[in-house]
Amino acid sequence: MHEDKIRQALIELLYRNSYGVVISNIVISLAAVSVLRHAVSVSWLAGWVGALYMLIIVRVLASRRFFSRARDPRSIMRWAWLAAAFTWISGLLWGTLGWVGFLPDEPIVLSFTVIVLTGLVCGTVPSLSAFPPALVGSILVTVLPIAVRCILTDSDISGAFLFLLASLVAINFYYCRITYRMLRETVSLRLENESLVGDLQEERDRAQAADRAKTRFLAAASHDLRQPIHALSLLVSTLAILGQRGNVASGDARDLAARAKSAVGNLSGLLNALLDISRLDAGIVTIANETVALRDLFRDLRDEFAAEATERGVQLRVVGSDLLVDSDPMMLRRILNNLLSNAFRYTKTGSILLGCRRRGNFVEIQVLDTGCGIPADQQAMVFEEFVQLQNPARDRTQGLGLGLAIVRRTAELLQHPLRLVSVPGRGSMFSITVPKARPTGSPLQPLPSSSTVGIAAGIMLVEDEKDILDAMVRLLTLEGHRVYSGRSVGEVLKIHTQALTAGDAPVDLVVADYRLEHGATGLEAIEGLCAHIGRRVPAIIVTGDTSPSRLKEVSASSVRILHKPVTGEELREAIRVALSEDDAVTPTPNPAVSTTEGLSLR
Repeated sequence: MHEDKIRQALIELLYRNSYGVVISNIVISLAAVSVLRHAVSVSWLAGWVGALYMLIIVRVLASRRFFSRARDPRSIMRWAWLAAAFTWISGLLWGTLGWVGFLPDEPIVLSFTVIVLTGLVCGTVPSLSAFPPALVGSILVTVLPIAVRCILTDSDISGAFLFLLASLVAINFYYCRITYRMLRETVSLRLENESLVGDLQEERDRAQAADRAKTRFLAAASHDLRQPIHALSLLVSTLAILGQRGNVASGDARDLAARAKSAVGNLSGLLNALLDISRLDAGIVTIANETVALRDLFRDLRDEFAAEATERGVQLRVVGSDLLVDSDPMMLRRILNNLLSNAFRYTKTGSILLGCRRRGNFVEIQVLDTGCGIPADQQAMVFEEFVQLQNPARDRTQGLGLGLAIVRRTAELLQHPLRLVSVPGRGSMFSITVPKARPTGSPLQPLPSSSTVGIAAGIMLVEDEKDILDAMVRLLTLEGHRVYSGRSVGEVLKIHTQALTAGDAPVDLVVADYRLEHGATGLEAIEGLCAHIGRRVPAIIVTGDTSPSRLKEVSASSVRILHKPVTGEELREAIRVALSEDDAVTPTPNPAVSTTEGLSLR
């Protein structure tokens, strides 16, 4: 491709130079007529001028046609040989002038002929070196007639002039070679610079688009984060007022607790979705492909959404299939879960269909709905973060606008093509194409149910935020654990040492915040505490940091990660799983718990 562009640029240069050649031909031909009109037959001279001017007109028309129409790269060489043919004919016409003008007895005519031919031969180097065949042929047909005339004419200067011609031809061929190489290098550098400029412009446009998307992303995220925090602030203020008036009635306390739990759930859902996007951006998600039975997967999804379909008055149809596909079962399930959730959100009446179609060695899994549909010019937007075309007021009951963004990124990670077909007013069809699998793998199994039975343990807790530290100590103590807590490793070791002095002080688990005082990290705290204990114990990192670089750093360790905000149930489950790791108990997928082996999508 690069070679084709260089060749095309050189041929374009050849045609641009043809205009200068045309002008020089006109000027020199007029001078030739003036000098030779007494030494050459007028009729011959008129025929020669007519032929030359006819060629000039044809060359001008060809050049205009060359620059006025789009050229197929495959036809560029035809244009090159056409230009070469013009130069050969022109050289032959000037060569015939050299034949008739080689008159040793007419010094003025002879001198003029020699000067003209020498100038024409030398002028071919800058004008025709872009296409060497044109230059070589032009020089040869220009000097050949006068060379033959020198051989045939018995004159003292014939030999000297013949030697001059041979030297002139050799010198111009040499400079043609050098000039051609320089032109190629110049054109190549120009094309490379143009390519670099184009790449820089594309990078600039992508950076500007990413900056605009980031601004929109942060604005939407800020709005959605403020809403539940605002609700929590009002609930806390209400609880404080009730407390000032006396003991809070149990009914009011339960109501306020339920509302606070709902607000925390909304906040946690948004943060977990943001975490999923950060993990996908960080590239730390590990794909675990296996054979997935679509019949079992579709059955589980049907059971999961049956109650919602009844509640909304929408018919859910699931077409079973005996096909097996090769994919990560958890990620594929979450993709389809998000697509179905999106379909239910925007389908007020009608039906939703989940099924699949064979596509050669692939299976296209489709989710069709009879919802409001998506205009063609907005279909790419729905896969961006926080974009909800039918929810301009950002009503959180209609979702967060992150589901399809996670679907797109997860599908790209799995290399499963994602497709959207939609007609406004009639509905939409989202599909993902998955490769078929041989019926030898193990099918997708239902998710195991988690146990919520508490396990009493000795826990070292490092948290530099006093309010959070007090809340976690109170919660863990109520759960029956023995807690050695502090805002730094030194404080925890001091308390543990005091407990050892008083008696037995076993340590079964370390829980640490990631960002600690004085630039310390939770990973460093865990290393220090394990060194103090003298053995490696299970550990949990609790963090609110979701930056891709930080996630890569933490995921490189073997510790379990909890992302703030963390509910009591999530903390209890993480502790249970961590303590049972030595017994090879598989961790139960939890919205707030992530490991380095997988990803929980919400």
